[in-house]
Amino acid sequence: MMKISGETQRDQADNDASEVAVWDWPVRLFHWALVVLLAGSWVSAEAGVEFMTWHMRCGYGVLTLLVFRLLWGIWGSAKARFGDFVYGPRAVVVYVRAWFSRSPVHYLGHNPLGGWMVVVLLLMLLFQVATGLFANDDIFNEGPLYPLVSKGVSDLLTTLHKWNFNLLLLAVAAHVGAVLLYWLRGENLIKAMFTGRKSNAEYFDKAGPSAPLWLAALSLVAGAGAVWLMLMLVA
Repeated sequence: MMKISGETQRDQADNDASEVAVWDWPVRLFHWALVVLLAGSWVSAEAGVEFMTWHMRCGYGVLTLLVFRLLWGIWGSAKARFGDFVYGPRAVVVYVRAWFSRSPVHYLGHNPLGGWMVVVLLLMLLFQVATGLFANDDIFNEGPLYPLVSKGVSDLLTTLHKWNFNLLLLAVAAHVGAVLLYWLRGENLIKAMFTGRKSNAEYFDKAGPSAPLWLAALSLVAGAGAVWLMLMLVA
C-alpha cells in the first residue's frame, strides 16, 4: 500500500511540474458565474414579462460581479490585474503578425489581443447593466433607476439596452470562436479556465504571485454592498 501511495504522489508531482498556475479561483468563479447569469438574463428576458423580476436579479448579480472584477483587476492576483494584460497597440500588432507566422508568441496570461477583448466585454457588460437600470417595458416593469430620468430618456436607454445585447452576443460569439481557434492550434484555454493551469511551456510573460482569498471575498462583499446600497437609496 505504501508503494502505491508513493507512486501516486510521484505521479501527482510530475503532473504539477508539467503545468504552471495561471488563473486563480476568483477569476475562474467570476468567469463561470458570469456565464450562468448572462444565460439566465437572456432566458428570463425571452420568457415574458412575468419573468422580468428574475431578469433584473440576474442583472444585479452581473453588476456585483463587474464591481468585483474591477477591484480584483486592481489588487488581485498577478494574472488578474489589468496592468498585466492591457498592452499598447504596437504589442497587439506584433502579436497578431506573429500568430499568423510560423513562430507564434505564447502568453501564460491573456495575450495582447485577448486582453483587449476582455476589456471590451467588461465595458459592454457594464453598459448593458447600466442601461437596464433605467429601462422599462411599457407594461409592468421598470428598472430601479427609472424614476431618475424622463420617460423619453428611459425609452432611449431601453432601446440601447436591447441593441447592446445583440452586439454583446456577437462579441461573445467572437470570444468563443477565438477560444476554439486556439484549441485547434493546441492551446486549450477552456481547460485552463476550469483547472487554473496551463502546460509548462515557454511563454512571453511569467507567472506571478496570487492574492489571498480573503481579499477576493472582501472584493465580492464590496460589490454586493455597492449594489445593495444603490437599491436602498432609490427604494
